Amino acid sequence: MKHPQTVLAALLLVLMAVLAGGPALRESVTFDEIAHLGAGVSYLQKLDLRMNEEHPPLAKVLAAFPLVLHGVRANYSDVSWSFSNGWFNAMLGEWVWGHYVTLNWNDPVSTLLWGRAPMLALTLALGLCVYLFASFLGDSWGGILCLAAFVSTPTFLAFGPLILTDFAVTLFSLLTLWSFASLWRAPSRRAMLLFGFCLGGALLSKFSSGLLLFGFLAFRLSLRYFPLPQVPTETAERREWRKLRGRYLWKGIFVAAVTVYVVYLILSWNQPTDFMRVLGQGGPSLLLRRLLMPPLLYFRGLLMFALSSPRATFILGHYYHRGVWFYFPVLFLLKSTVAFLLSLLLSLAVALAARFRLKGERIIPAGMEFHWRAVWTFLIVFVAACLLSPMTISIRHFTVPMVLLILLLAPVPRALSLLHEARWPLARIATAALGLLALASVATVIRVYPHYFPFLNSLSFGRPGYVLVNDSNLDWNQSLPEVEQYLQQRGIQHVLLDEYGVIEPSFYLPQAEFWNCQLPGPSDGGKLAVVSASMIQDGHNCVWLLRYPHTALAANSMYLFQLPAVIPPVGDPAGPPPPEAHRNLGGAPGPDSRLIFLNCIRDPYQLKPTMENMRAQYEAEMARRKAARHEH
Repeated sequence: MKHPQTVLAALLLVLMAVLAGGPALRESVTFDEIAHLGAGVSYLQKLDLRMNEEHPPLAKVLAAFPLVLHGVRANYSDVSWSFSNGWFNAMLGEWVWGHYVTLNWNDPVSTLLWGRAPMLALTLALGLCVYLFASFLGDSWGGILCLAAFVSTPTFLAFGPLILTDFAVTLFSLLTLWSFASLWRAPSRRAMLLFGFCLGGALLSKFSSGLLLFGFLAFRLSLRYFPLPQVPTETAERREWRKLRGRYLWKGIFVAAVTVYVVYLILSWNQPTDFMRVLGQGGPSLLLRRLLMPPLLYFRGLLMFALSSPRATFILGHYYHRGVWFYFPVLFLLKSTVAFLLSLLLSLAVALAARFRLKGERIIPAGMEFHWRAVWTFLIVFVAACLLSPMTISIRHFTVPMVLLILLLAPVPRALSLLHEARWPLARIATAALGLLALASVATVIRVYPHYFPFLNSLSFGRPGYVLVNDSNLDWNQSLPEVEQYLQQRGIQHVLLDEYGVIEPSFYLPQAEFWNCQLPGPSDGGKLAVVSASMIQDGHNCVWLLRYPHTALAANSMYLFQLPAVIPPVGDPAGPPPPEAHRNLGGAPGPDSRLIFLNCIRDPYQLKPTMENMRAQYEAEMARRKAARHEH
């Protein structure tokens, strides 16, 4: 076979399509997909960006495109649409609107299928980029090694096909990094335009893509203090060399800004500009309001993202009121395959051996030095941002660093080949070990199929997931069809359900009754209760349930509990916790926040009084804090 690596790469991508696409066909709609899918449909059908402003539109538009082509139904006379014409109103209304678009007005199975198909294609495109870029950084076997690592990452298999912004921003961040390095190596108008459009795609995918700007700065500083051989040594020449690339960089950033502006202008063309009425009501004023709409929407969304980022979190059995620096490193260690972690350690050993035994040898192929420098400088920036982030709720927010870590493996096969030629005695052993680890990693994800959400490796030492991790790292409401199948097989006609989501529970489980495991009633005694693993210690505080018979469902992402005939009193070690020990999904204050959404889903006319009540509570809380400051 002339090109076995190409065939192997194609087989790996097909394997990923099966491993990631299979679960996506059977899983219920997950938490954020409700808001994203409904918003994307409205962007294309109405050219109105009112829904889900806190995330840029690109991923949602890609997901909605095939749905709109197939004539997806959305009722724009519904109160959830008219109510959401406002900044804060839309943050409540988008969940009701998305619920109706996904689960009520259309067939949910086909709707999710068509919405998730572009996301799966985007994830496979990311895998292809990993293979190609890794091949450039090392050789074709380096590309295969990195692609195998990508395909066998449970996080990518779980989240890749879902209607989310994370993999769009990961793909476009990688393309931006690569085109930026190409621009720096050989600046040209074509390279600048490619870089600008890739950066525009990243900025249209997720607001965290702004970190790329810090990556550009880190890259330039690295060349200043640790110059590559291609950087001129003579002062005047070096200054001109930097100025030329700096001009192209700013031109590329301008192209990206124009791209973002045009997309926002088109997608908001029919969106009311009433909030800018201070600018006037005449023709010129209306035109000015329309032209100002894109930057105002983008920066308003960025502000909403910033305000909503600080979140409570849970990791390794401890609840924290804000993000902690070690959150993502711990998650990465627990939710990667052990074989991949060992590959990283082995690669470090190979790098050290190459440094001392291959002096003068070129490990990174000629012409790829700037790209290699970009990979590790951008990796440092993104990892530092994750360590400092106030939002530590899911491994899916760590996907950019994970892809860049995978690319660090790219030069290893080439280095081992050179070490073998240099007669390093361990070269063949290391090569065989690296290949076996790649196979073991792939075998691991095949073995755990289709349960990638709750995956934890052996570093968990058998401890249940609800003790170690939180949120979508364990359960994101994706397993409801599997639970329904279990209940039907056993003829169970009624269960209490404490789900990790904001959808009508009876939609997937007709026999389910909404329940809060922290607030059981006397009539609940002796009943069966299905509880999301993410609610036992994170979303709620319900460890008291573990004293009673229970069965793990869907690979430990949900549990079926047999409640005692008599519910023990509040505060009893065998009973529900006292009110001061209650927790709320997402760390939200007050009563069960899911009820707010559920009441509005059941009756959209509750949106307005609910929002008025929330505003009154907020104003009362602000007044209380102001009075407390005056007292002190």
